[in-house]
Amino acid sequence: MNGFIELDGQKIPVQMRKNAQARRLILRLNPKEDGVVVTLPKGISPEEGLKMAARNKVWIANQLAKLTPSSSLGDGSVIALRGIDHTLRHRPNARGTVWCEGYEIFITGEMGFFQRRLVDWLKKQAKADIQPQAHAMATQLGKQVKRISVRDTVSRWGSCSSAGNLSFNWRLIMAPPEILRYVVAHEVSHLRHMDHSAAFWETVDRFDVDAKKSRHWLKKHGAALQRVC
Repeated sequence: MNGFIELDGQKIPVQMRKNAQARRLILRLNPKEDGVVVTLPKGISPEEGLKMAARNKVWIANQLAKLTPSSSLGDGSVIALRGIDHTLRHRPNARGTVWCEGYEIFITGEMGFFQRRLVDWLKKQAKADIQPQAHAMATQLGKQVKRISVRDTVSRWGSCSSAGNLSFNWRLIMAPPEILRYVVAHEVSHLRHMDHSAAFWETVDRFDVDAKKSRHWLKKHGAALQRVC
């Protein structure tokens, strides 16, 4: 069940997401929809989640006000790749699909396919960076990754299922490499600990990542990344 709350005369979409492992109601922004996502623990109804969102209208209004407008990407636009700004160049008559040279990314074909081709290429880049790191980290823990997927997710940068399947937000390829590595380390650590206990964080630290700094970076820049493409 999804719903809406009234905020300054506007309807703000509220998306409900059930999570049996959650210990409490969690409220997050949904930057792509200019709304919020409420995570529902086991036994908590969508109605209770909607009431919680309504009680936090001031927080929601303040967070939405901080969001930068989402922009349509085209020739000459700038996008980050592995934390470094790159300029997009449209080459409608060139061969191939998408490639990178220096600090420029070239996209071929009709303009109507520009963004889709770019996103498909970025997803491939993300998976190419994530896969070897995830498998190497899992091996270090004596664990095995069953499957790795790269998706267009809203409220999570990554997830790990009890079956050993890992999923990541493709927009991590726009973040600096150390941020992507932290998210990979975080999800791989869940192969050993399906919680956020002290033992879990000790496992994350084994992979030489700065968890505190990385979480701060994602909190500060994550919403802006979500509004790209």
